Amino acid sequence: MRNPSLVRTAFACIAAVCGSHVLAQSGSYPNKPVKMVVPFAAGGPADVVAREVGVALGKELGQSFVIDNLGGGAGLPAMNSVSRANSDGYTLLFAASGNIVIQPLLTKSVADAAKHLMPVGMVSTSPHVLVVSAKLPVQSTQQLIAYAKANPGKVNFGSAGVGGLAHLGMEQFKATAKIDINHVPYKGTSLVVNDLVSGEVQGLFSSFPSLKGMIDKGAIRAIGLTAPSTSPSLKSIPVISASGLPGFQYTTWYGIYATAGTPSDVITRLNAALVKIGNDKTLRERLDTQGVDLHVTSADDLEKQARQETAQWDKVIRSAKISLN
Repeated sequence: MRNPSLVRTAFACIAAVCGSHVLAQSGSYPNKPVKMVVPFAAGGPADVVAREVGVALGKELGQSFVIDNLGGGAGLPAMNSVSRANSDGYTLLFAASGNIVIQPLLTKSVADAAKHLMPVGMVSTSPHVLVVSAKLPVQSTQQLIAYAKANPGKVNFGSAGVGGLAHLGMEQFKATAKIDINHVPYKGTSLVVNDLVSGEVQGLFSSFPSLKGMIDKGAIRAIGLTAPSTSPSLKSIPVISASGLPGFQYTTWYGIYATAGTPSDVITRLNAALVKIGNDKTLRERLDTQGVDLHVTSADDLEKQARQETAQWDKVIRSAKISLN
């Protein structure tokens, strides 16, 4: 007959060995390259920032961070890649706020994937820039609001698609300013900018890198920022809430997420590395050229920020009756 005490002792030894092995693995993290999945195509703003951050993290942690671009599908392929990975910190998601906050409100499959992610820390924030066609006779946010009120239903705002941050920003702007403007969805920001230059559409909220070329040429006019920024690239553009529309404010941000269940000491080590590179003057200057503010937070603060913005954009989505169906 099997001796119960010997069985218990054997299981205790196995558990102790396994436990020490897990601790050893996480304690020496990282001891191999880390994959960082980006839910956007290569070459875009998110990819550029992710690669800069990946290089900095690699130097800080002594292992390479390999960027894996999985664009499309409202971020679902990238989120699934991370949510289904081993909970060991070797597969991370470099997410934009829209992936974590907005898309789960609009798509159940994205919401389900997001449940299997856990925050590591925010990396950066940046405002959207409000631009108008140079053909429009306005020079400021106040003038744009006055023009829209004098021409109800005749001002068209483009966006890269229904349910994106540019669309929701426009809906919040419309509601806050109490103006009648129209949303015109496109399949990409570059297409909107082309029609903005020609005057087919009159306004757009978008990230600075996608607009800079045409702003510099004078083909479109930057008249406002959706939030304050420390970036020298944006210092000449007034903040909307302080120059014509009090109470209107939002940002977009990038943050790093891991697979749910990743050991807390791995999350702590990753966040500590983020905090360290957050004080890197060279990295800050490199991101400044993208109109991006290096802004590192704790995992808890990132989770809190995401909850607050979920409530904010859920209200906008419901009020504007936005649906992807």
